[in-house]
Amino acid sequence: MAEFIIFVQNPTMDLKHSNKMKKLIIAFSLIIFAVLTIHAQPGKKLLTVNDIVKWNRITDSKISDDGKFVAVKIEPWKGKSVAKLYNSRGDEIFSADSAKTIFFTPDSRYLVFNKAEKKAESLIFYSIFKRESVKRDSVISFKMLPEWGNWIAVKSKDSVLTILDLSAGLERKYTGVADYLPAKKGKSVLIKTKDKLILFQVESNKTTELSSAKKTDKMSISDDGHNAVWISNGELWLKSEGSESKQIIVKGNSSFPNGWKVSENRELHFSEDGSKMYFGTAPADKQRDTTIAKDEWPAVQVWNWKEKTQFTIQVIDKEKDKKRSFLAVYDLKNDIANQIESPIADHSIMLDKGNSDYSVVISNDNYKLAEMWEGKTKYDVFLFNSLLGRNTSVTNGLSGEVRVSPKGSFLYWYSLPDSSWFAFSVSRLKEYRITSPTVIQVSDEENDVPEMPSSYQIAGWNEDESALYVYDRYDIWRVSPDNVFTPERITFNGRENRIIYRVVRLDPNQEYIDEKNPLFLSSFNETSKESGFYSLNLNRREEPKQIISGPFIYGNVKKAASSGEMIFTKESFEQFPDLWLSNISFKKPVKITNANPQQSEFNWGTAELINWTTLEGKVIEGVIYKPADFDPAKKYPMIVNFYEKNSSTLYSYRIPEAHRSTIDYHMYTSNGYVVFNPDIYYKEGYPGESAYNCVMPAISTILNMGFVDKSKIGAQGHSWGGYQVAYLATRTSLFAAIESGAPVVNMISAYGGIRWGTGHNRSFQYEHEQSRIGKTPWESPLRYIENSPIFSMDKVTTPILIMANDKDGHVPWYQGIEYFTSLKRLQKPVWLLNYSGEVHWPQKIENKIDFQKRMMQFFNHYLKCEKMPKWMDEGLSAVDLDFELGY
Repeated sequence: MAEFIIFVQNPTMDLKHSNKMKKLIIAFSLIIFAVLTIHAQPGKKLLTVNDIVKWNRITDSKISDDGKFVAVKIEPWKGKSVAKLYNSRGDEIFSADSAKTIFFTPDSRYLVFNKAEKKAESLIFYSIFKRESVKRDSVISFKMLPEWGNWIAVKSKDSVLTILDLSAGLERKYTGVADYLPAKKGKSVLIKTKDKLILFQVESNKTTELSSAKKTDKMSISDDGHNAVWISNGELWLKSEGSESKQIIVKGNSSFPNGWKVSENRELHFSEDGSKMYFGTAPADKQRDTTIAKDEWPAVQVWNWKEKTQFTIQVIDKEKDKKRSFLAVYDLKNDIANQIESPIADHSIMLDKGNSDYSVVISNDNYKLAEMWEGKTKYDVFLFNSLLGRNTSVTNGLSGEVRVSPKGSFLYWYSLPDSSWFAFSVSRLKEYRITSPTVIQVSDEENDVPEMPSSYQIAGWNEDESALYVYDRYDIWRVSPDNVFTPERITFNGRENRIIYRVVRLDPNQEYIDEKNPLFLSSFNETSKESGFYSLNLNRREEPKQIISGPFIYGNVKKAASSGEMIFTKESFEQFPDLWLSNISFKKPVKITNANPQQSEFNWGTAELINWTTLEGKVIEGVIYKPADFDPAKKYPMIVNFYEKNSSTLYSYRIPEAHRSTIDYHMYTSNGYVVFNPDIYYKEGYPGESAYNCVMPAISTILNMGFVDKSKIGAQGHSWGGYQVAYLATRTSLFAAIESGAPVVNMISAYGGIRWGTGHNRSFQYEHEQSRIGKTPWESPLRYIENSPIFSMDKVTTPILIMANDKDGHVPWYQGIEYFTSLKRLQKPVWLLNYSGEVHWPQKIENKIDFQKRMMQFFNHYLKCEKMPKWMDEGLSAVDLDFELGY
């Protein structure tokens, strides 16, 4: 409320003084008026937690096949979703609350979406041209059938299956349906009722009873609808067009291991051409020792040093392992069945969508034990001939992942020790090394963990599989899978200009790279952090042609199936990634959505790239986020937040939310904070020191700019970031406050710990991965001690807020407890937040909101001198927390 001061002139005052007083009153009145006028202008609001949970995301987007309409699902972090339909001019023509999934029909005449209701879902058919909706209530499930045309299958709560032809306005109904499975292409549906299995041919309205068994566990139908397979009462049955149903015998069949049976725990499926049927088998069920009574059975775990799979992993996988099955195949034409997988080779890959007589069989049985400390496994790879039932060795001890070309002509893999790609010809049974580091650097040039570098992946194969396209750090290379021609760099200038080119698949159903048409490429400039799109004509030896580029992140491209229109997103720190519509020239893009119009009401920060020199002499980068209406003459509080490297996200919008593990950059810059995110470059064996060497000179560089208050600097990080800020607290007194989430503070105890979410031992993280020690504790104990904050708790002068949750499956929450109790023992200011039952980070929205509120109160107290809240000052007992939150 404005306070008014009224001056009353004294009537006894002489005229001279009276005139002076009048002038003073007028001048003061003008000042008051100016101040009141300024405060009366509509000002920008400061973002709060209550605001950011209402922020919208575009969680789904579709473009109609004709490219004339765009549908989106917009969803806040807290609240109801909404489906919106737009035309190509960006006009909203329809919206509906609580939509779940959205689709266009292939003829672009209908928008179809399901909607959550109180008792069941409803399915809405919105006619785009008639501008009217038809609603079907009590829907249990539905399946779009795009390869049938404008067909859709809908099952309702009353067990009625309706097959709709939206183009003709026709319906086919079947009652008493328990489950159904439409063929992908042929207009046939496999229907399971209470006591029958039926093949329903939709166009002829003909039904064929396949089985009268009361129990049907699994079923499948071929793409053309001609063949069906099912499991009834543990028996596998097959019905082919023009023949009677027949049983596929597994028990007693010499093609299968003795005593094995058909598994009901694996899905059945046909090859794309319907020539082969794939199913699962399993050993006979284990029988418990009945000589010991059930109530006398001891609750013991027996861990064995020889076991190939860590016992803690076995416990997590126990139920899955009980249902474990192994792939087998039946060749319909040749009437041959064979076992593909086995307990020691339990992974396989189909060639040519299962049409081929060959499969890839993979075994890591010889390498499982070492996975405990190496963090990854090796593989023996075989080529299995389903007609002969025979394996051919492809490679042994592969450190990498084997894959297959789309048509199955080649197997290929990236070999970690060789930093090279290899290919294996299926027809010639011959291996080729197709890249070499002396020609193409396909391995990660920036690898900074004590492990062999991974690859930059591949773009894909051409149609006849005579070439594949391989990425290096910047460019794209055309490579021969059998060394018929030397590798060719097709983008020419990526490395020279520090531009990263990558292929964008405009047709998600196209499995190969179309060499007849220009490639559509994404680009990212490592120097400017700008991105864009380029076009590359493979028939001309020329550099990629820029279509669009700028200080944004462009992405999420989806092209219309039957036209040249496409949708994409465009974002920066200040601009939400709304959807845009354009043709491939991008000359006149149209903005379609405006998902967060409320953004204009709030103070909004800006993002800038800065660089500095580390204590080791390396010039590196980071992003500084400045408050709205930034004034370089002011002194701002600053929070340093980092993980590893994030400067490439300079133009990322960072959608406001009640984050589970980090500060919200928009909320903090809106409230007058500077936020800084530095890149970290690591030296093996010294991760903590590496963070210090990068962060401290960065802060000095910013302090020299003059707008940050040196006494009001905080730091925040989670998990690996939580460890690093905990380490910094032992090395410097610069920080006025630190929030450290899910940190490791004792690398020695953490090394031997378990990642309880997966059951894996944590040793591999220190020897080979993120923690970057590179040695065991007995090989280099000093590295573990020097990098563990726990051994320097007495040097901590900064108030610490810890988050450590009791169901954390990544970092043992005992690490947080060690951190807290050590500082408490030293009587240093420390608080710990444990969101009971939560994992590595809070997942429930109410816990995320609470975390954001407490973290901001913590920083506001130490960096803005705001009053300490009750939960920090007096504390809250276990009893208190049932009645109050102490904000």
